[in-house]
Amino acid sequence: MAANPTILRPELTNLAPYNAGLTLAEVAARKGVTRVAKLGSNENPAGTDPAVVDALENAMRSIGAYPDPVGRNLVARLAEKHGWPQDKFVLGNGSEDLLAVLARAVLRPGDKVVTLYPSFPLHEDYARLMGAEVIRIGLDAEGMIDLPALLDAVAKPVRLVLFANPMNPAGVWLQPADLRRVLAAVHPEAITCVDEAYHEYASGPDYVSAEEQLATYARPLVILRTFSKAWGLAGLRIGYAMTNSDQLRQGFDLARTPFNVNLMAQIAAEAALDHPDAVDRAVALVRIERTRVAKAISDMGMRVLPSRGNFLFFDAGQPSSMIAERLLDHGVIVKPWRQEGYESWLRVSIGSIMDNDQFLMALARIREAAIG
Repeated sequence: MAANPTILRPELTNLAPYNAGLTLAEVAARKGVTRVAKLGSNENPAGTDPAVVDALENAMRSIGAYPDPVGRNLVARLAEKHGWPQDKFVLGNGSEDLLAVLARAVLRPGDKVVTLYPSFPLHEDYARLMGAEVIRIGLDAEGMIDLPALLDAVAKPVRLVLFANPMNPAGVWLQPADLRRVLAAVHPEAITCVDEAYHEYASGPDYVSAEEQLATYARPLVILRTFSKAWGLAGLRIGYAMTNSDQLRQGFDLARTPFNVNLMAQIAAEAALDHPDAVDRAVALVRIERTRVAKAISDMGMRVLPSRGNFLFFDAGQPSSMIAERLLDHGVIVKPWRQEGYESWLRVSIGSIMDNDQFLMALARIREAAIG
């Protein structure tokens, strides 16, 4: 009998399923686990603001109808918030949905995409799915973004420059002057997308959003934001893009699905925008705890990179999958990194004080057991 022919696109052979992490229920079912600290997905430990929950309850009577396909009410709110025209926004089923839409809209087989490394895997996967070639720009010996290499790469005639600022998983970021240098160096034929999923956690004198460039930047620019992190809406999946390009805005509409953001997500995001104080409180806690947890990891003798996200990236000095598995025995979920060159690194989200204490105690016990 002849072998079954391959029915999948060849680009899929180079991809791996996205590691979405374990659920609370899966870890709670493990023997000996009495409490779970979920620190693998960069969620807001404060959860969803109660006012958002109230808005969702009031909206339940409307779920029998399709949502606004372009989210006019929410887009109007976002335009007001950012001071940018409504027709330059597009909503997505999470910001990673918009990454996929952007790839479908602009990438062709053989195109080159510059991105930072280690990366959010979907930055690379969606590009490869379209047949594009990914050019990785790694960290330097100090664990910071290799700025000279990045400047050199983006100045070449590539199709897309795509990177997160701050980076995920590394947490490091481009200083304001460096971000401006990178954007200025981008080749005239290239499209630039800056993923700012962790923008709320990064604000300060040593960070600036690419948003400041939208009004004056001469080349196509896209900035991605999400309600999943600081805004506490991860379960509803909603993000958005801002662009300075009419062509890109049209391309997003042509390449996305017609109703890609559901009614409840739109309503929740509007309600969340009414209560930015909830975000301020959540971010304030993360900043304090991020410093404390980073020092504790460092005091255990492990290298931890500086971070402007709601997470830390550290080198355990042992296979990360093994450390993550042992942490599960203590009810702690973290994300072991598996990209080449970072197999001993883990990303841990900054959670509540109790969650962070549980993680640090578990990590210390694992370290002590390994040394003893």
